[in-house]
Amino acid sequence: MAENKKREQHMLPKKELENQQVKKPLRTQAGPRRGGPGMHIGMPTEKAKDFKGTVRRLFKFLKPYTAQLLIISLFTIFTIAVMVAGPFIVRNIMNDIQQYVTGIISKTTLIDNTVKYFSVLLALYAIRFLVEATSHVLGNKVSISLGRNLRNTLRQKLERLPIKYFDEEQTGNILSVFSNDVDTVINSIQQSLMQMISSFFTIIGVLIMMFIISWQLTLIALVTLPIYILSTKAIAKRSQSKFIKRQRFLGSLNGNIEETFSGNVAVKLYGKEDDSYEAFQVINEKLTQESKSAQFLSGLIRPILEFISNIGYVAVVFVGGILAGGANPLLIGDITSFISYQKSFVNPILNLASIVNQLQSTVAGAERIFDLMDQVEEVAELDVSNFDGKEFSGHVVFKDIHFSYKEDQELIKDLNLEVFPGRQIAIVGPTGAGKTTLVNLLMRFYEVNQGSILIDGKNSTDVTRTNLRGLFGMVLQDTWLFAGTIKDNVKYGKRDASDEEVIKACKQAHVHHFIETLPEGYDTILNEDAANISQGQKQLLTIARAILCDPRILILDEATSSVDTRTESYIQNAMDFMMEGKTSFVIAHRLSTIKKAHLILVMNHGSIVEQGTHNELLAKNGVYADLYNAQFLNQAT
Repeated sequence: MAENKKREQHMLPKKELENQQVKKPLRTQAGPRRGGPGMHIGMPTEKAKDFKGTVRRLFKFLKPYTAQLLIISLFTIFTIAVMVAGPFIVRNIMNDIQQYVTGIISKTTLIDNTVKYFSVLLALYAIRFLVEATSHVLGNKVSISLGRNLRNTLRQKLERLPIKYFDEEQTGNILSVFSNDVDTVINSIQQSLMQMISSFFTIIGVLIMMFIISWQLTLIALVTLPIYILSTKAIAKRSQSKFIKRQRFLGSLNGNIEETFSGNVAVKLYGKEDDSYEAFQVINEKLTQESKSAQFLSGLIRPILEFISNIGYVAVVFVGGILAGGANPLLIGDITSFISYQKSFVNPILNLASIVNQLQSTVAGAERIFDLMDQVEEVAELDVSNFDGKEFSGHVVFKDIHFSYKEDQELIKDLNLEVFPGRQIAIVGPTGAGKTTLVNLLMRFYEVNQGSILIDGKNSTDVTRTNLRGLFGMVLQDTWLFAGTIKDNVKYGKRDASDEEVIKACKQAHVHHFIETLPEGYDTILNEDAANISQGQKQLLTIARAILCDPRILILDEATSSVDTRTESYIQNAMDFMMEGKTSFVIAHRLSTIKKAHLILVMNHGSIVEQGTHNELLAKNGVYADLYNAQFLNQAT
């Protein structure tokens, strides 16, 4: 229903669509990291909820890299020192040239000093190149290693999380943490942190050199700094709201495209191509308008800062010219170097502002990483044993079971059930009755709130989950196949199976003939989600996979729902063969597939309301009879 409602939005008339509230994007982008000063100060960033606490936790992950980060920091400081010293040395060369022209120093002195200064510059720049290259290599190693450790930690965490977490959390959010958030954090460590150190020491170094050259000119240069900050802040405040709107419309546009083309069959069926295009045009037009406004305001920052800078340069040159004729005159090299430092002084300040802005987004990403790491794990297994495979019979007992997905809403209450070895148990009932829940508890995908589940007299919590689940074979309604060969997919649960065993299992699942018709046979590559074969063929392959594992207990959750009637009969024969002598639980909506079950359980609201064989339940003329008659009456009509 929700999906249909979303798709119907694309078919709304234009006026109604304009009144719809735009969808917010999943996450807000902070803009490019590099560029001119102030170019992305107005961009919106996702702010952290607990900035200090998250930063402390992040530094714990950085602790193993303390030595490398310290070396990188020292190398960065050295690089800044060379960068700051360069104009000062050039200043001395230019001053010597002026003094030679005015006759203060000789030609020999000029040549000697110039050679000396150029030699020092060449040596410093060569060392700077080596230090900067080493710093980048170390930075890359630290960020890559940190990303690997974060993803390994997250991967191990996911393996310890209960099925409940994956049922409640969107897969896209988990993938976003693994990709976007981890990338944001490691890129920030590699770039933003080093840029912050670089900008901070650049400001200090440049400011010192400016005061050394002329304290009067330095004060004039500092006068323009508040104008920089106030003008940038004013523009950023106005442009930020435009960027936020742009991001929201961009998210709405992406959603429109994805939903329209994923539901293109329905769009074509109802002839809504024009309406769909009109809906797209409305959103696209609004996105265009907001993008123009945002980019215009953001684009004003650079020209305004350039204008202020030029005014500052004019003021410095004017006052410098006056000071050049004073008692302690400034030389050409002094003024030229000062202007160079003045240009280098503003950019780091604006970079610091944008870096701090982006660090909010970085820490927000780290918060999502730590939020996943803090999720409650499965109950730890202590003093556990394993089943003896040789003597295993498959006797299952549910004893006084109470369970609820939510604390205030109990689903299963005081359920008792005994399943004898080798019996086939069918579970039927309306949606939400607790059929799949019963199976989830059996395999410990969820833990019972009260009561116990005994298998061969042993409490299921007294064995490891791995050993317990190794007893089961499961075929679900929702098929899962990975990108790889058909053979590898069938062998997924038994990697050491021979080709003969794989072929035998596929023959029993009635899928061997289909595989043989493929050009590559069992070596045919299935693409992502196995989209190059039909849904029914996917189901047959998952059934073959279960047959190959030869499990002690079978669970079939609507295993034949995706196949046609003729194939269903083949599968039913294969199932009967596979279930022979094994304890099996069959969740079914097609009641025709469970007529031969030893026991049929009719569930409703988490309780077993009826149980018996097919004929016994029909004779009772109760809930099962109503379900059965309604189903076959519908088929007849």
